[in-house]
Amino acid sequence: MFSVDNYIGSIKSNIEKQSDLLVRNLEKIIAYNFSSYIDLLDFSTFIEHTRFELSIRMFAMDKEANEVFYEGNDTTVFAGSVEVIPDVKYYQLNDNILDDFIDNFYEKNYPEIEQLEQKVFTDWFSQCWKKAGGDTLDLPSYFVFHDDYKSFDLKKNQWIDDEEKWS
Repeated sequence: MFSVDNYIGSIKSNIEKQSDLLVRNLEKIIAYNFSSYIDLLDFSTFIEHTRFELSIRMFAMDKEANEVFYEGNDTTVFAGSVEVIPDVKYYQLNDNILDDFIDNFYEKNYPEIEQLEQKVFTDWFSQCWKKAGGDTLDLPSYFVFHDDYKSFDLKKNQWIDDEEKWS
């Protein structure tokens, strides 16, 4: 009934529908006047597997892994965090087959599926990042999965251990 290829293909199809929105929002972020106290940007991805939803939030960070906030009077200076893309459905499934999907497909194929999901989401974000002009941004920028131990360096186009970006 379910196959890994069909599942991943459906995810690609669903998130590609959000590409224009993601590119527009990234273009706005890239144009921000970032606070000089910001050392890097973390684009954190939050995945809600039970609802098949994905959201992305950008956090302005310092080298000590703290979010940077701006308390000055210049309203053009940005620090803090901002929603990049709200909860979007990355997979459609009828509720009446959800248990079967999770028990008989997702859990049995979990390690492979998780890696493929992360690859699809990372490739999609990275492509939209480039299309939005992200390579012109002077700040180091990373795509991360919430509570994961690795980050995708958007400038170098490679995965790194989280500790590397804080050093």
